[in-house]
Amino acid sequence: MEKLAPGDPLRMGPYRLVARLGAGGMGQVFLGRTAGGRTVAVKTVRSEYAADPEFRQRFRQEVAAARLVGGRWTAPVLDADTEGGQPWVATGYVAGPSLSAAVRRFGPLPPDAVRVLGAGLAEALGAVHELGLVHRDVKPSNVLLALDGPRLIDFGIARALDVTSVLTRSGYVVGSPGFMSPEQARGDATGPAGDVFALGAVMAFAATGTAPFGEKDSAAVLLYRIVHEEPELGGIGGELRDLLRGCLEKDPGRRPTPGELRRRLDGIGAEGTRLGERGWLPRNVSDAVARAAVELLDLEGQTADTQAVPPAPPDPPTAMTAPLPHPAGTVPYPAPGGFGPPGPSGPPHSGGHAPAPPYAHLPAAARAPRAGRGEGGGARAGAGGRRARARGGRGGGAAPPF
Repeated sequence: MEKLAPGDPLRMGPYRLVARLGAGGMGQVFLGRTAGGRTVAVKTVRSEYAADPEFRQRFRQEVAAARLVGGRWTAPVLDADTEGGQPWVATGYVAGPSLSAAVRRFGPLPPDAVRVLGAGLAEALGAVHELGLVHRDVKPSNVLLALDGPRLIDFGIARALDVTSVLTRSGYVVGSPGFMSPEQARGDATGPAGDVFALGAVMAFAATGTAPFGEKDSAAVLLYRIVHEEPELGGIGGELRDLLRGCLEKDPGRRPTPGELRRRLDGIGAEGTRLGERGWLPRNVSDAVARAAVELLDLEGQTADTQAVPPAPPDPPTAMTAPLPHPAGTVPYPAPGGFGPPGPSGPPHSGGHAPAPPYAHLPAAARAPRAGRGEGGGARAGAGGRRARARGGRGGGAAPPF
């Protein structure tokens, strides 16, 4: 997460943009916030791509399809503008690293975590396949790690927005080299079984730290290996190895369905951590996820700090009438802008503020002024309150305004 750079948009549709999350060949990703405080990821499309009528048409189709996708283990599409000069799409924000970033930093995941990872992704793919859709770009950077399980992102939109994807035209291949299925690599039609192949490759990457068909070779070499060679599964053993080999079968008809994969993964780890339970990630990765959440809270506080509270306009001078008497045993509300009840006597005070200090008739406890209040204290309390709410507490002990 980075600060906005000069020239970055400050708003996209109804979302205020507060930070950068990343960038790709076709656009940028920003952290956005709704007026109600919900955090979202806003993906923008570069104007040169938006000017392509074929891209624009596919973008409309993909956004319409992605809006249908739900499920616990996905980041849902919340909003989009497919017709503006700079198209964008907003999805739910997950405060956690991608699988690719976590493995690069901390190394491969243990077998139990790989099992939970696969179970969550299989359930997510099952939900999208039931709608007659195919993801076509399941890869480590499209998997986010949260404390209760993984999230698969870019459902349907991957084909239109991701840097490694291109528009479906004759002779073009859609997907990410190294994680696509053999039928995708050949340019043939692909269906749900292609997503299962990619899921097997993602799980192998999580378990070994390396893609099963290589990573640093050219796209042509990777595609050849996917079509003609067997995957390299490193030190993966036991039932998990057999399951991954089934996902990586060259023949789509021999691969398990997402539902079958989920059931077999649950059977492998009957005594281990279950999908949806905290503790499925190794400690160093879960600490990184927690730090990401704290970073988000800190950003909210910084955003509140940078929003200056405009001073209240001065009250016009007015001729005040003498205050009305108050019933015995009651304390009146303070006059606008003042910090106590009107005085029992004395000339009217211009500007609507009562003479100070008129507290002699109150009990001693009530006469003690509140901490943090003074001239302009109401504006400070409001700003402190916003900072406090961003951090989950009250701001610096400042009393809220009446």
